[in-house]
Amino acid sequence: MALPLDRMLVDDAQAARRLRIIAISLMFGAVGTFSILDTTAKYLSSYESPLQVAWLRYVFHVVFISILLNPWSSPGIWRTKKPGMQFLRSVLLAGTTVFNFSALQTLQLDQAITVSFTTPLLVAIFAGPILGEWIGLKRMAAIGVGFLGVLVVTRPGVGTFEMAYLLAFSNAICGAFYNIATRFVSAYDSAKTSIAITGLFGALALAPIMPFVWHWPESGWIWGLHIATGAMGAFGHYLLILAHGRAPAPILAPFVYCELVFMTITGWLVFSDVPDVWTLAGAAVVIGAGLYLLLKERTPKTQTDIVD
Repeated sequence: MALPLDRMLVDDAQAARRLRIIAISLMFGAVGTFSILDTTAKYLSSYESPLQVAWLRYVFHVVFISILLNPWSSPGIWRTKKPGMQFLRSVLLAGTTVFNFSALQTLQLDQAITVSFTTPLLVAIFAGPILGEWIGLKRMAAIGVGFLGVLVVTRPGVGTFEMAYLLAFSNAICGAFYNIATRFVSAYDSAKTSIAITGLFGALALAPIMPFVWHWPESGWIWGLHIATGAMGAFGHYLLILAHGRAPAPILAPFVYCELVFMTITGWLVFSDVPDVWTLAGAAVVIGAGLYLLLKERTPKTQTDIVD
């Protein structure tokens, strides 16, 4: 017996909502992993060049993935239907890593991550014309408010402006286009293929620079942390790819705000960094914007959603 049309529509809507909740959960896991990765990278960058830290992160990413996802256990893992887009995506990710690790040499973890929260705004702006994933005016306004919170943290034109903030913003730009590219390739390649190719292309892109910045790690402890960055990078981006395969980029982008909480905790535990009043104020604004977007996502759809 066929189900009534209205029942089918309700079931489809519920299934789509479940997929989005799963995607958001995967996003939480990804940003938590990235917080530990950035904390480790900041620590390593006090011993070595951020470029070397970034390169070894990708080298061990490739080693880790090659062990788990080799051609015997996962046939065809290295074959992609979109090699050009995968290469562009990998270059963008390498850019985010280099800019982020460089900014972390000077900035606190909470400062760097708050600046990177311009990524959701940029994703929302470009995902529409590039992917056809448009959001309503209210959601766009909420992300814009979050961007104002970032300005509270950086306070351009007031007091001493750290040039490292520009590195953090460059990280956000690369990250926005990386997120969009990830959403695009998820329709053609499996998450396993994307995560394998990302590490390989990232390592190849940074390899020519290594002779100019290389410094042998000082101890087995440092080598162990480098290995850990590769493992965390691979796992975090695997979760990110899975999330983008289940929900549109503008829906997922605001949930990177949760990384601020993780970064503040790890910055305090590892480096004894305490956010100043401006960072706390800006964080309150961006988290408020993120919570608003979460509330809109959980609210049942109505005819007014065109402006939501």
